[in-house]
Amino acid sequence: MSIDRETVKRVAEVARLRLTDRETEKFSRDLGDILGAFKELERVDTKNVKPTFQPIEVKNVLREDKAEKSLSREEALSNTKNKEEGYFKGPRVV
Repeated sequence: MSIDRETVKRVAEVARLRLTDRETEKFSRDLGDILGAFKELERVDTKNVKPTFQPIEVKNVLREDKAEKSLSREEALSNTKNKEEGYFKGPRVV
């Protein structure tokens, strides 16, 4: 399957990407190859195959919750110059 350069340019514009002519040509070929691979997968007969939702068994990987010593406020703020009155100071939003 082929994807033309104009399609790649439209997608790049929507995604706010600036592509060179070389990149546009490369992505056109690459996207065509990807769509071709999906077309090939569509031909596979999966009638008698049960769906697999998790190929690897999912186990609870949480650790036991234990209280441990944490940083003091002074230690947490010691490596920044962006602090004010005992808090991290971030950029103004509004």
